Amino acid sequence: MKFLVSLLFIFNLVFVSNSQELNCQVSVIIDARLELTSVEKEVLEQMENTIYELMNNTQWTKDKFTVEERINCTIQFQIDKVTSAGSFSGSMQVQSSRPALNSSYNTTMFNFQDKDVAFSYSRNAILIYVPNQYTDNLTSMLAFYAYFILGMDYDSFSNKGGTKYFSMAQQVVSDAQASGAPGWKSNERGRKNRFWLVDNILHELFSPLRECNYIYHRKGIDLLYDSKKSGKTGIFNALSKLIKITSTRPGSVNLLNFVQAKTNEIKNLFADSEAREKNDIVNLLKRIDPANSSRYQEILTQ
Repeated sequence: MKFLVSLLFIFNLVFVSNSQELNCQVSVIIDARLELTSVEKEVLEQMENTIYELMNNTQWTKDKFTVEERINCTIQFQIDKVTSAGSFSGSMQVQSSRPALNSSYNTTMFNFQDKDVAFSYSRNAILIYVPNQYTDNLTSMLAFYAYFILGMDYDSFSNKGGTKYFSMAQQVVSDAQASGAPGWKSNERGRKNRFWLVDNILHELFSPLRECNYIYHRKGIDLLYDSKKSGKTGIFNALSKLIKITSTRPGSVNLLNFVQAKTNEIKNLFADSEAREKNDIVNLLKRIDPANSSRYQEILTQ
Protein backbone atom coordinates (compact mmCIF):
# COMPACT_ATOMS: atom_id res chain seq x y z
CA MET A 1 0.00 0.00 0.00
CA LYS A 2 1.06 3.55 -0.65
CA PHE A 3 0.05 6.60 1.28
CA LEU A 4 -0.19 10.30 0.72
CA VAL A 5 2.35 12.40 2.55
CA SER A 6 -0.32 15.02 3.02
CA LEU A 7 -3.64 16.03 1.64
CA LEU A 8 -3.79 17.43 -1.89
CA PHE A 9 -3.92 21.16 -2.09
CA ILE A 10 -7.51 21.42 -3.27
CA PHE A 11 -8.26 24.87 -2.06
CA ASN A 12 -8.27 27.88 -4.38
CA LEU A 13 -6.10 30.87 -3.64
CA VAL A 14 -7.37 34.39 -4.17
CA PHE A 15 -5.69 36.01 -7.16
CA VAL A 16 -5.66 39.52 -8.53
CA SER A 17 -6.84 40.28 -12.06
CA ASN A 18 -3.52 39.26 -13.64
CA SER A 19 -3.58 35.84 -11.99
CA GLN A 20 -0.75 33.44 -12.74
CA GLU A 21 -1.25 30.90 -15.52
CA LEU A 22 -1.43 27.55 -13.74
CA ASN A 23 -3.90 26.02 -11.32
CA CYS A 24 -1.71 23.13 -10.29
CA GLN A 25 -2.59 20.49 -7.73
CA VAL A 26 0.41 18.74 -6.15
CA SER A 27 0.79 15.48 -4.28
CA VAL A 28 3.70 13.40 -3.06
CA ILE A 29 3.28 9.65 -2.61
CA ILE A 30 5.83 7.50 -0.83
CA ASP A 31 6.42 3.84 -1.52
CA ALA A 32 5.31 1.97 1.61
CA ARG A 33 8.53 -0.05 1.59
CA LEU A 34 10.53 3.04 2.42
CA GLU A 35 11.29 3.56 6.07
CA LEU A 36 11.47 7.31 6.42
CA THR A 37 12.48 9.24 9.48
CA SER A 38 10.08 11.80 10.90
CA VAL A 39 12.41 14.51 9.58
CA GLU A 40 12.29 13.09 6.03
CA LYS A 41 8.50 12.93 6.16
CA GLU A 42 8.37 16.52 7.33
CA VAL A 43 10.72 17.57 4.53
CA LEU A 44 8.55 15.93 1.89
CA GLU A 45 5.41 17.50 3.28
CA GLN A 46 7.10 20.87 3.14
CA MET A 47 8.34 20.15 -0.39
CA GLU A 48 4.80 19.48 -1.55
CA ASN A 49 3.74 22.92 -0.36
CA THR A 50 6.81 24.58 -1.86
CA ILE A 51 6.17 22.97 -5.27
CA TYR A 52 2.58 24.18 -5.11
CA GLU A 53 3.79 27.72 -4.48
CA LEU A 54 6.31 27.61 -7.33
CA MET A 55 3.87 26.26 -9.92
CA ASN A 56 0.96 28.51 -9.01
CA ASN A 57 2.65 31.74 -7.99
CA THR A 58 5.34 32.01 -10.66
CA GLN A 59 4.41 34.18 -13.63
CA TRP A 60 5.46 31.96 -16.53
CA THR A 61 4.29 34.23 -19.36
CA LYS A 62 3.77 37.93 -20.04
CA ASP A 63 0.08 37.35 -20.76
CA LYS A 64 -2.67 38.21 -18.32
CA PHE A 65 -4.87 35.36 -17.10
CA THR A 66 -8.07 35.64 -15.12
CA VAL A 67 -8.70 33.06 -12.41
CA GLU A 68 -11.10 31.24 -14.73
CA GLU A 69 -8.52 31.10 -17.53
CA ARG A 70 -5.83 29.34 -15.51
CA ILE A 71 -4.72 25.98 -16.87
CA ASN A 72 -5.74 23.07 -14.67
CA CYS A 73 -2.93 20.61 -14.13
CA THR A 74 -1.67 18.05 -11.61
CA ILE A 75 1.75 16.85 -10.58
CA GLN A 76 2.09 13.65 -8.57
CA PHE A 77 5.48 12.54 -7.27
CA GLN A 78 6.12 8.89 -6.49
CA ILE A 79 9.12 8.62 -4.16
CA ASP A 80 10.75 5.19 -4.42
CA LYS A 81 14.22 5.76 -2.96
CA VAL A 82 16.12 7.93 -0.55
CA THR A 83 19.59 7.85 -2.10
CA SER A 84 21.21 9.92 0.64
CA ALA A 85 20.22 12.49 3.24
CA GLY A 86 17.87 14.91 1.49
CA SER A 87 18.18 13.17 -1.89
CA PHE A 88 15.22 11.35 -3.42
CA SER A 89 14.36 9.51 -6.62
CA GLY A 90 11.30 7.99 -8.27
CA SER A 91 8.86 9.20 -10.91
CA MET A 92 6.32 11.93 -11.50
CA GLN A 93 3.00 11.97 -13.35
CA VAL A 94 2.20 15.27 -15.05
CA GLN A 95 -1.24 15.97 -16.45
CA SER A 96 -3.05 19.02 -17.80
CA SER A 97 -6.48 19.69 -19.25
CA ARG A 98 -8.43 22.36 -21.07
CA PRO A 99 -12.17 23.14 -21.11
CA ALA A 100 -14.27 22.66 -24.22
CA LEU A 101 -15.98 25.77 -25.56
CA ASN A 102 -19.45 26.44 -24.09
CA SER A 103 -19.18 23.37 -21.87
CA SER A 104 -18.11 22.18 -18.43
CA TYR A 105 -16.29 19.28 -20.12
CA ASN A 106 -12.48 19.17 -19.79
CA THR A 107 -10.29 17.38 -22.29
CA THR A 108 -6.89 15.96 -21.33
CA MET A 109 -4.09 17.88 -23.03
CA PHE A 110 -1.01 16.20 -21.63
CA ASN A 111 -0.49 13.10 -19.53
CA PHE A 112 3.07 11.89 -19.09
CA GLN A 113 4.96 9.72 -16.62
CA ASP A 114 8.51 10.91 -16.13
CA LYS A 115 10.61 8.04 -14.80
CA ASP A 116 13.83 10.03 -14.56
CA VAL A 117 13.15 11.86 -11.32
CA ALA A 118 16.08 12.48 -8.97
CA PHE A 119 16.55 15.57 -6.82
CA SER A 120 17.67 16.98 -3.50
CA TYR A 121 15.51 18.99 -1.17
CA SER A 122 16.29 20.22 2.32
CA ARG A 123 14.14 21.61 5.10
CA ASN A 124 12.98 25.22 4.57
CA ALA A 125 14.36 25.33 1.02
CA ILE A 126 12.55 27.73 -1.30
CA LEU A 127 12.14 26.95 -5.00
CA ILE A 128 12.54 29.97 -7.28
CA TYR A 129 12.89 29.62 -11.03
CA VAL A 130 15.23 32.07 -12.75
CA PRO A 131 15.10 31.89 -16.58
CA ASN A 132 18.28 30.80 -18.34
CA GLN A 133 19.81 29.62 -15.09
CA TYR A 134 20.16 26.17 -13.51
CA THR A 135 19.82 26.23 -9.73
CA ASP A 136 18.68 22.71 -8.84
CA ASN A 137 17.13 19.74 -10.57
CA LEU A 138 13.73 19.87 -8.89
CA THR A 139 13.16 23.48 -9.94
CA SER A 140 14.30 22.74 -13.48
CA MET A 141 11.97 19.75 -13.85
CA LEU A 142 9.02 21.80 -12.64
CA ALA A 143 9.87 24.74 -14.92
CA PHE A 144 10.21 22.37 -17.87
CA TYR A 145 6.73 20.96 -17.36
CA ALA A 146 5.22 24.38 -16.68
CA TYR A 147 6.44 25.56 -20.07
CA PHE A 148 5.51 22.31 -21.83
CA ILE A 149 1.97 22.48 -20.42
CA LEU A 150 1.72 26.08 -21.61
CA GLY A 151 2.99 25.12 -25.06
CA MET A 152 0.39 22.36 -25.45
CA ASP A 153 -2.38 24.66 -24.27
CA TYR A 154 -1.44 27.58 -26.54
CA ASP A 155 -1.06 25.20 -29.50
CA SER A 156 -4.65 24.06 -28.98
CA PHE A 157 -5.98 27.61 -29.45
CA SER A 158 -3.84 28.71 -32.41
CA ASN A 159 -1.75 26.71 -34.85
CA LYS A 160 1.77 26.49 -33.36
CA GLY A 161 0.83 29.16 -30.85
CA GLY A 162 2.91 27.45 -28.16
CA THR A 163 6.28 27.72 -29.92
CA LYS A 164 7.57 30.36 -27.50
CA TYR A 165 6.91 28.12 -24.49
CA PHE A 166 8.30 24.98 -26.08
CA SER A 167 11.45 26.99 -26.82
CA MET A 168 11.60 28.03 -23.17
CA ALA A 169 11.24 24.37 -22.15
CA GLN A 170 14.10 23.51 -24.49
CA GLN A 171 16.22 26.19 -22.86
CA VAL A 172 15.56 24.57 -19.48
CA VAL A 173 16.84 21.30 -20.95
CA SER A 174 19.96 23.00 -22.28
CA ASP A 175 20.67 24.69 -18.95
CA ALA A 176 20.25 21.42 -17.02
CA GLN A 177 22.35 19.11 -19.17
CA ALA A 178 25.63 19.86 -17.42
CA SER A 179 24.11 18.91 -14.05
CA GLY A 180 24.43 15.19 -14.71
CA ALA A 181 20.87 14.62 -13.49
CA PRO A 182 18.80 12.09 -15.46
CA GLY A 183 16.24 12.94 -18.14
CA TRP A 184 18.00 15.83 -19.83
CA LYS A 185 20.15 14.11 -22.46
CA SER A 186 19.44 12.56 -25.85
CA ASN A 187 21.06 9.20 -25.05
CA GLU A 188 18.86 8.36 -22.06
CA ARG A 189 15.78 6.14 -21.83
CA GLY A 190 15.31 5.39 -25.54
CA ARG A 191 13.99 8.78 -26.64
CA LYS A 192 11.30 8.91 -23.99
CA ASN A 193 12.52 11.61 -21.68
CA ARG A 194 12.32 15.40 -21.30
CA PHE A 195 15.00 16.00 -23.93
CA TRP A 196 13.04 14.17 -26.62
CA LEU A 197 9.64 15.50 -25.59
CA VAL A 198 10.64 19.06 -26.46
CA ASP A 199 13.19 18.31 -29.18
CA ASN A 200 10.55 16.40 -31.13
CA ILE A 201 7.77 18.95 -30.70
CA LEU A 202 9.97 21.71 -32.17
CA HIS A 203 11.17 19.58 -35.09
CA GLU A 204 9.57 20.19 -38.48
CA LEU A 205 8.74 16.48 -38.76
CA PHE A 206 6.28 16.96 -35.89
CA SER A 207 4.43 19.89 -37.45
CA PRO A 208 1.50 17.55 -38.26
CA LEU A 209 1.17 16.74 -34.55
CA ARG A 210 0.97 20.41 -33.66
CA GLU A 211 -1.57 21.01 -36.43
CA CYS A 212 -3.50 18.02 -35.09
CA ASN A 213 -3.50 19.54 -31.61
CA TYR A 214 -5.01 22.75 -32.97
CA ILE A 215 -7.61 21.14 -35.25
CA TYR A 216 -8.55 18.47 -32.70
CA HIS A 217 -9.52 21.12 -30.17
CA ARG A 218 -10.66 24.17 -32.13
CA LYS A 219 -12.44 22.28 -34.93
CA GLY A 220 -13.31 19.21 -32.90
CA ILE A 221 -13.75 19.49 -29.14
CA ASP A 222 -14.87 23.14 -29.27
CA LEU A 223 -17.62 22.35 -31.80
CA LEU A 224 -19.20 19.46 -29.90
CA TYR A 225 -21.64 21.67 -28.00
CA ASP A 226 -23.16 23.08 -31.18
CA SER A 227 -22.79 20.02 -33.41
CA LYS A 228 -21.49 16.67 -32.26
CA LYS A 229 -21.30 15.51 -35.87
CA SER A 230 -19.09 18.44 -36.89
CA GLY A 231 -16.95 17.97 -33.80
CA LYS A 232 -16.35 14.30 -34.54
CA THR A 233 -15.49 15.11 -38.16
CA GLY A 234 -12.94 17.66 -36.95
CA ILE A 235 -11.41 15.12 -34.58
CA PHE A 236 -11.11 12.52 -37.35
CA ASN A 237 -9.51 15.05 -39.70
CA ALA A 238 -7.08 16.12 -36.98
CA LEU A 239 -5.97 12.57 -36.18
CA SER A 240 -5.52 11.85 -39.90
CA LYS A 241 -2.61 14.28 -39.90
CA LEU A 242 -0.69 11.97 -37.58
CA ILE A 243 -0.30 9.31 -40.28
CA LYS A 244 2.57 11.32 -41.76
CA ILE A 245 4.48 11.11 -38.47
CA THR A 246 3.78 7.39 -38.20
CA SER A 247 5.66 6.87 -41.46
CA THR A 248 8.69 8.93 -40.38
CA ARG A 249 8.85 8.59 -36.57
CA PRO A 250 6.73 5.56 -35.60
CA GLY A 251 6.36 5.02 -31.86
CA SER A 252 7.71 8.46 -30.97
CA VAL A 253 6.98 9.58 -27.43
CA ASN A 254 5.02 12.69 -28.50
CA LEU A 255 2.84 10.83 -30.98
CA LEU A 256 1.92 8.04 -28.58
CA ASN A 257 1.50 10.41 -25.66
CA PHE A 258 -1.05 12.50 -27.56
CA VAL A 259 -3.09 9.60 -28.91
CA GLN A 260 -3.13 7.64 -25.66
CA ALA A 261 -4.16 10.74 -23.69
CA LYS A 262 -7.19 10.96 -25.97
CA THR A 263 -8.12 7.27 -26.20
CA ASN A 264 -10.90 7.20 -23.59
CA GLU A 265 -12.29 10.47 -24.90
CA ILE A 266 -12.41 9.13 -28.46
CA LYS A 267 -14.06 5.92 -27.25
CA ASN A 268 -16.81 7.89 -25.52
CA LEU A 269 -17.35 10.28 -28.42
CA PHE A 270 -17.71 7.53 -31.01
CA ALA A 271 -19.72 5.15 -28.82
CA ASP A 272 -23.00 6.16 -30.49
CA SER A 273 -21.60 6.36 -34.04
CA GLU A 274 -22.78 4.22 -36.91
CA ALA A 275 -20.75 1.12 -37.80
CA ARG A 276 -18.99 2.78 -40.76
CA GLU A 277 -17.87 5.76 -38.70
CA LYS A 278 -16.62 3.46 -35.95
CA ASN A 279 -14.66 1.38 -38.45
CA ASP A 280 -13.07 4.49 -39.93
CA ILE A 281 -11.85 5.84 -36.58
CA VAL A 282 -10.65 2.40 -35.40
CA ASN A 283 -8.68 1.81 -38.60
CA LEU A 284 -7.14 5.26 -38.31
CA LEU A 285 -6.09 4.75 -34.69
CA LYS A 286 -4.60 1.35 -35.51
CA ARG A 287 -2.47 2.93 -38.24
CA ILE A 288 -1.23 5.60 -35.87
CA ASP A 289 -0.62 3.31 -32.87
CA PRO A 290 -0.55 -0.34 -34.06
CA ALA A 291 0.91 -1.60 -30.78
CA ASN A 292 -2.36 -0.78 -29.00
CA SER A 293 -4.76 -2.03 -31.66
CA SER A 294 -6.72 -4.11 -29.15
CA ARG A 295 -7.62 -0.99 -27.16
CA TYR A 296 -9.04 0.72 -30.22
CA GLN A 297 -10.88 -2.43 -31.29
CA GLU A 298 -13.08 -1.98 -28.22
CA ILE A 299 -14.77 0.97 -29.94
CA LEU A 300 -16.47 -1.44 -32.34
CA THR A 301 -18.17 -3.37 -29.54
CA GLN A 302 -19.58 -0.38 -27.63
